Amino acid sequence: MDKLTKYRDLIKKLLSEYVDLDNRRPNPDVEHLLIADDERGHYIWLNLGWANGERLNSSTIHVRLKNGKIWIEEDWTDIGIANQLIEAGVPKEDIVLALHAPEMRPYTEFAAA
Repeated sequence: MDKLTKYRDLIKKLLSEYVDLDNRRPNPDVEHLLIADDERGHYIWLNLGWANGERLNSSTIHVRLKNGKIWIEEDWTDIGIANQLIEAGVPKEDIVLALHAPEMRPYTEFAAA
């Protein structure tokens, strides 16, 4: 199995676990969804519905595969999906914290791009 297929499967597994966990605490007004676009390499944990009388359409995590690396576009979790990816064996140089400004990325322990 090539690296990108492995990363794709790992990302979907981790996001599925999050979505399943959120859906165990059912709220009839909010759906928690996994959006997976394998062709374009986008993976999103999406929250959709109504909360406190306001429309909710937000992503908790957005990860994409780009240029052979995992780009973390958004992550509102306490654990951090980057940490989970490392625990699963993904090297730090294959993870880009895209949620940080490009000029700040070289100061992280992850890939700059």
